[in-house]
Amino acid sequence: MLQTLSIHDVVLIDRLELSFANGLGVLTGETGAGKSILLDALGLALGVRADARLVRHGAKQATVSATFDLSTPVGIEALLEEHGLEVEDGTLILRRILTTDGRSRAFVNDQPVSISLLKSLGEALVEVHGQFESQRLLKAANHRGLLDVFGDLKKLCMATATAWDGWREAATALGDAAERMATARREEDYLRHAVGELGTLDPMPGEEKTLDGDRTLMMHGEKLIEAMNKALEELSGASGTEQSLGKAVRLLEQVAGNTGGRLDAAIGALERASVEATEGLAQLEKASNDMNLDPARLEQVEERLFALRAQGRKHGVAVDDLADVLANMKSQLAAVEDGDAHLKELERAEGKARAAYGAAADHLSTARTAAAKRLDKAMAGELTPLKLEKARFSTSIDKLPETQWSRYGADDVAFQVSTNPGAPSGPLNKIASGGELSRFMLALKAVLADADRVPTVIFDEVDSGIGGAVAAAVGERLAALSNNAQVLVVTHSPQVASKGDVHWRVSKSEGKKGTVLTSIDILDEAERKEEIARMLAGATVTDEARAAAHSLLQGTGR
Repeated sequence: MLQTLSIHDVVLIDRLELSFANGLGVLTGETGAGKSILLDALGLALGVRADARLVRHGAKQATVSATFDLSTPVGIEALLEEHGLEVEDGTLILRRILTTDGRSRAFVNDQPVSISLLKSLGEALVEVHGQFESQRLLKAANHRGLLDVFGDLKKLCMATATAWDGWREAATALGDAAERMATARREEDYLRHAVGELGTLDPMPGEEKTLDGDRTLMMHGEKLIEAMNKALEELSGASGTEQSLGKAVRLLEQVAGNTGGRLDAAIGALERASVEATEGLAQLEKASNDMNLDPARLEQVEERLFALRAQGRKHGVAVDDLADVLANMKSQLAAVEDGDAHLKELERAEGKARAAYGAAADHLSTARTAAAKRLDKAMAGELTPLKLEKARFSTSIDKLPETQWSRYGADDVAFQVSTNPGAPSGPLNKIASGGELSRFMLALKAVLADADRVPTVIFDEVDSGIGGAVAAAVGERLAALSNNAQVLVVTHSPQVASKGDVHWRVSKSEGKKGTVLTSIDILDEAERKEEIARMLAGATVTDEARAAAHSLLQGTGR
């Protein structure tokens, strides 16, 4: 709900602070007093396109702030959270600053935001009919959702959305599998050749390191054999280490008894050294015997090592990863061979999911058609009292092509009107005149009161071109609408004005240095009667006009 509106330096408004309440608020005043300026100013705070001419002459900038009560959720909570905007004490302040060069800045609770975000918030909080270019009820994109809420079709909408998600999931699985299959089939010949090459090699992880070590060993084999032979000679010759250690141990053991144990440690160490020397000699002999310096063996090792490395370069992987490459390619080939059966299974699943969506969408479409008939009938009942008895409102429901189906169903829903018998129907904003359009919007808002809960609704001269009983009917519908939303109306009709819970009068006055300023005053009971009398009588207010005004106010109970 709109709580306050603060306007500084907008056209003829110097400084203006307004407070609003629930119910129906009416704004009256003579033509040219500045009622449209008030709506222009509010439009700035709601994100409407700015015009530098709105800045009051002599001022550097215009500033407008609109404060809203969000103690009751209005559907913008997720949008606020998405942009990191916090609402304290249930209060939201939209502010716009416009400079004389046409530039503007937007703020939400004193945090700078984009104009587009300000506009999104403004459209969710306030709906204005008859003044701004953008009106939610005129946008066909909103008609489907409004019809669904009017028809209480939430369960069918959810079922359709669920079926759509299931169909999309099945279609995606089928598409991905078909793409993989197509790729595999295109590469089938290559895969078979590659699998043949790698399968013949049968690469094993860690094999490259082993082969490279064998190759290095064999390439330096002659030097290794020569060194090992010399070592064997030194260890096992006439004066070799093994014999020398044994001889030393025997000599020391002969005299050890006379040393009081002083040679025991030395003898033990030499004995261990003798054992290790014997073991070392045996291992050296074994290594020498195991050396395979067959040139054919070296050629075999090099041939396999080079072949493995060539395959690694070919597939862009390390040699140790070739086994995984082979396994993957075998898997792809298996997928090609078994793919037809898998694809057919996925095709059946996708067809079943599509049929389920089609059935859900058809049920929703049938329910929408029934709801549209109820809506059209309700609108027909509203149009006659509003002097639109020759007009016809219709809800058009057309089947969308499959490429445009969505989780919202397969229907294109649009509200259309025909203002004259026999004339073709068309979009509201293309067919209806300004005054007719406002009354169509009023009728639509009255019918959709429970389905379209915008907190604040403003009608600009909804009574244009009508009077008497028709104006009274307009006022009654505005009053009824105010039971579900805060309604503000700019009016020239005394019948409409008399229905208001709160009454403001817009007037001009002369300011300093001959300037003209617009002011707005809230009227008490006596002032309100005088204003309605003026609206009835014109320039000269008569006692008869005052009596008629009194009668209007008494008749409304307001």
